[in-house]
Amino acid sequence: MGEAAAKAVRILLVEDNPLDVRLTKEMLEDAKIGNDVQVAEDGQAALDYLTKMSESGLQALPDLVLLDLNLPRIDGRKLLALMKADDRFKHIPVAVLTASNKDEDVLASYNLKAVCFVTKPVDMTQMLKIVECVDDFSLRIVKK
Repeated sequence: MGEAAAKAVRILLVEDNPLDVRLTKEMLEDAKIGNDVQVAEDGQAALDYLTKMSESGLQALPDLVLLDLNLPRIDGRKLLALMKADDRFKHIPVAVLTASNKDEDVLASYNLKAVCFVTKPVDMTQMLKIVECVDDFSLRIVKK
C-alpha cells in the first residue's frame, strides 16, 4: 500500500447528544474507521473548530464531517451551507446523520452537497453506506 493509504482519517463528529456520540464512535471503531475523531457539540463549536484548524496551519482539517441536522446555536443545515460556501471548507465531504427523515431535509442536504444522508439510529449497514459514499470522494480509509 502506498503512503496515502497509511494516512489517518480525521473525522469531525458534530452531534449534541452524548449517547449518539458514543454510539457513533463505537460504530466507527467497529467499522475500522475513524482513527482521529473530534466532537463538536453544536454548529457554532464545529465552525469555530474548522476555523481554528484552518487558521493555525498546525493541524489538518478533517477528512470527513459527520453532521447532525438538529443542533443548538447553528443548526446542521446552516452549518452545511456555511461550509459549502467557504473555500476553506467546501472540499470536506459531509455525511448527514440525523433523526429526521423528512423529504425536505434529505433534498436540502443533497442540494447543499452532502455526500450522503443517513437516518439515526445508525447501524453497521448504514455506517458502511457512509464509507461507500465517502470512498466515492477518494477518501482512503485506514483499517485498524
